[in-house]
Amino acid sequence: MSGLILLVFGLAAVAAMPIAHALLAASMAAAASSDSIPLDLIVQQMVAQVQSFPLIAIPFFMLTGTLMMGGKLGEALIGVLSTLIGRFHGGPGQVGVLSSTIFGGVSGSAVADASAIGSLLIPWQKRLGYPPAFSAATLAAAATIDIMIPPSIPMILFALSANASIAALFVAGILPGLLMCGGFMGVCWWVGKRRNFPRETRRIDWSAFRKQLAYASPALVLPVFVVLFLRWGIATPTEVSVLSTLYAGLVSAVIYRDLGLRRLHAAITEAGLATGVVLLVIMASAAVGWLLTYDHMPDGVVAWAKENLESGWAVILLMNILMLVCGMFIDLPAAVLLLTPVFLPLAQSIGMDPVQLGIMMVVNLAIGLYTPPVGTTLFITSSVAKVKVGQTVRELGPFYVVAFGVLALVSYVPASILR
Repeated sequence: MSGLILLVFGLAAVAAMPIAHALLAASMAAAASSDSIPLDLIVQQMVAQVQSFPLIAIPFFMLTGTLMMGGKLGEALIGVLSTLIGRFHGGPGQVGVLSSTIFGGVSGSAVADASAIGSLLIPWQKRLGYPPAFSAATLAAAATIDIMIPPSIPMILFALSANASIAALFVAGILPGLLMCGGFMGVCWWVGKRRNFPRETRRIDWSAFRKQLAYASPALVLPVFVVLFLRWGIATPTEVSVLSTLYAGLVSAVIYRDLGLRRLHAAITEAGLATGVVLLVIMASAAVGWLLTYDHMPDGVVAWAKENLESGWAVILLMNILMLVCGMFIDLPAAVLLLTPVFLPLAQSIGMDPVQLGIMMVVNLAIGLYTPPVGTTLFITSSVAKVKVGQTVRELGPFYVVAFGVLALVSYVPASILR
């Protein structure tokens, strides 16, 4: 049965069928080939998976990001960062990395980050004379920091599948996200200096900068608010998502006064559509995951690993390779939901903590978002920059080096994950 599921899913994916539909086709094919699995049982598994209170956090975090970055606040934040670091080598690129890191404390979606930040920064960088392909590469890689800095939608999905603590995953993702941010900023500085990229040359007007900082401070406060409330147990992740949406709405309506009925409607519609896509993937992945478990595929993977791999580091290496390959072809939410039931028993068999596995999986699959052939942020930023995907990929080499370094750290050094 597991072989049939993988075969049908692979054929559907090659035929460019949407991932959720490909998963549904695979589960229906498996159910049709078995006399012991009624279709209504698969439907029950699909519906049961989305009847979860923590999932309420997903639409609210998405709505928070849309409200915060869709108005004047996003422009104010970018203005502060460009004034502060735009004068350094690779400064405009570093502005993109820092913007994505801060935006990561708002939305939890790399795709939303690539769309929102990319549409603001890439035209500005092109006007400065930046190579469009490098701008696209920088923001394609930096957008994935969004899903490491809390809140993170993939971490919510992993916690749902692994029965792990969402708050613990959120806190654990902070250090890897900051390391990725520092590494990507270093890449921008190094490439900018080596290739003599243009940068801001005007002296900083500190009086104007202080005004900009005060104006953008609501964007800087929200990530701190999210982390403190989760770290000290003041509110659950779902409650924090609702509070952050209320905060974003009040800030937009009262301070910036740019939240009209039209923008509110557009923000709710955008968040609703994005949530619908994620929920459909969750339901389809639940059906396939249950069928694979029913067929004892996770047990078979664990037994094979114990028989053929002698050390824990080799098991971790195997998991990383499989995640990387899957991340290159499957959307991140679907990959998290499909791989967690398979790798969780394997990780537990070598004594790996589920939180470490979750961070390793998110970092690993995030790399797939800007890796061909199916790199979501790669395609988004290349489209915004109006360059070919191949040109963007050629600029991504140093970013891959940093990303794999952070992946190795979280995979083999548990102390790199905050508790």
